[in-house]
Amino acid sequence: MDITQIIKYLSDSKEIINAGLFAITFVVYAENGLFFAFFLPGDYLLFLTGIFVGSKLLLYPITTVILYLFLAAVIGSLTGFLFGRYFGTTLESRPDTWYFKRKHLDATKDFFEKYGSQALIISRFLPYIRTFAPILAGISKMSYPKYLFLNIVGGAVWVVSLVGGGYWFGIKFPWIINYVHYVILFFLVITTFTVVKGYFNIRNKS
Repeated sequence: MDITQIIKYLSDSKEIINAGLFAITFVVYAENGLFFAFFLPGDYLLFLTGIFVGSKLLLYPITTVILYLFLAAVIGSLTGFLFGRYFGTTLESRPDTWYFKRKHLDATKDFFEKYGSQALIISRFLPYIRTFAPILAGISKMSYPKYLFLNIVGGAVWVVSLVGGGYWFGIKFPWIINYVHYVILFFLVITTFTVVKGYFNIRNKS
């Protein structure tokens, strides 16, 4: 299996969910804390996980799923924060590669300038920025207590709202499992809109 096949597999939410809770947990951890994992699914992976649990296709208690994914989100972001704090300067001067795009770091800086420390909570719902926000917080030497508080609050709101929302849909509308591709398409449209809007905002300020 070459690298493109691996990326395609890791980007497929249904494949990840079918692999089980530990696979989902790892992807959430990586997407929240490893700069080269920004392409992994985040929002719709959580939402679909909730749907799969609610419709009994993923046989885990919802409380267990939420706890695992909450810890993965918090520990993942903490990993990104520590990386930014101790190695962030090397990332800032790093040239573009297939797994690192300078524009994502620039977009995150712009987001921080606009929202301040609240960006760590809001960014949980924004692709790419979610991955780079903890790194940027580390680069800026944000205090540990402040970062941990915002990290925990942001992780809890993100995981509970998306997994819980998907779980509710899975229980109330179990037939939605047959239309998973539309759910993914919905989140991809939102993701694309967010990224394009962020790009033009940065270009207009430059």
